[in-house]
Amino acid sequence: MTTRVNSQPTSSAAVRNTSKTASAAPATVTKDSRFSNDFQKWLNENGYGKYDFAKGNVPAFGGRAKPGEKLKNEPVIFIHGNSDSAAGWAGSVETFSKNGYKPSEMYAMTWGPQDPMQSGQQYHSEKYLEEVRAFIQAVKEYTGADKVDVIGHSMGVTLARKAIQGGDGFDSGTHQKFNLGKPLTNSVDTFVGIAGANHGLASALWTGDFVPTTNTTDGLYPGSKFLNDINAVNHDEGAHVYSMWSNADELIGVGLAGFTSPIPGQDGEKVYNTFPFGHMGLKNLTGDEQLSMVRDHKV
Repeated sequence: MTTRVNSQPTSSAAVRNTSKTASAAPATVTKDSRFSNDFQKWLNENGYGKYDFAKGNVPAFGGRAKPGEKLKNEPVIFIHGNSDSAAGWAGSVETFSKNGYKPSEMYAMTWGPQDPMQSGQQYHSEKYLEEVRAFIQAVKEYTGADKVDVIGHSMGVTLARKAIQGGDGFDSGTHQKFNLGKPLTNSVDTFVGIAGANHGLASALWTGDFVPTTNTTDGLYPGSKFLNDINAVNHDEGAHVYSMWSNADELIGVGLAGFTSPIPGQDGEKVYNTFPFGHMGLKNLTGDEQLSMVRDHKV
C-alpha cells in the first residue's frame, strides 16, 4: 500500500548534537573522510582494490576501527547522485550515528567526478554499475551481514537499482554489451530511493542523445532502454522498498516528481510539497525519515 505523507518532518540539522565531548560526538563524514584502515586493507586483500572507490583518493566512509569489532545494526550503504560524493551524506551519517549506528555499520563511497560541470557526461555506464554493485557486495562480505540496507539519491537510485537487479546491459559510450551477474535482491533488506528519476527526466525530452546523461539507451530519457529494463520487474530491489520525493524538486521538475520518482512495486513513499525539500534537501534534511524506513520499515 502506498502511503503519502505531506507534513513537514523534523530535519536532521535541527536536532544535531552540540556537545563538545568526544564520547558524545556523532560520526561525521567530510571530503577528507576515507575508509577505516581495516576496511581498506580488507578491500585490497579481497579483490576490490581495483575499483576507484577503494583506491583511497576519493571521499569514503565506513569500516571497523579494529579487526573483530562486532556489529549490532544491519549495515547501511549510501549511494550518492551525479557529481556528488560520499561527503554529501554527512547529514544522514550524523543522524544514524546519533541513533546507535557505528562507522562499521555505515558505508558511503564515491563514484564519478565530483564536478557539476561534468554532470552531463555521466550515464549508467558499465563502469559505474560495476562500481556500485561491487561496493554493495564488498560491504556485505566484509561485515558478514545476512543483508544490507541501501539508500540512493538522484542518479544513485537508478544506478543502485540496476546494480542490485544485475543481468544484461549495454554501454552507449563503449558500445559494448555486458552482464552484471545474478540479482542481489536477497542480499538487501531495505532499499530507499530519494529523488530518483526512475521513469526519466522531462528535461531529457529536449536534450536526448545530444547529452550522455539523457541519452535514449542508458540515460535518463523517459522510456530509455535502461529505464524500461529496471522498471520491467516490480519490487526487486530488496525485501522492503520505499521512495521519497518532492513536488518542489527543481531538478526533477516542480510538480513532476510524482510521475518519475516512485519505484514500481514499492511498499510506501514519503512526499513533500514545499522548499527546502528540493532535490538536495530531500537527501540532506531527511535523516530521521531515512532511519525510520531502514530500521523500522515505516514511512
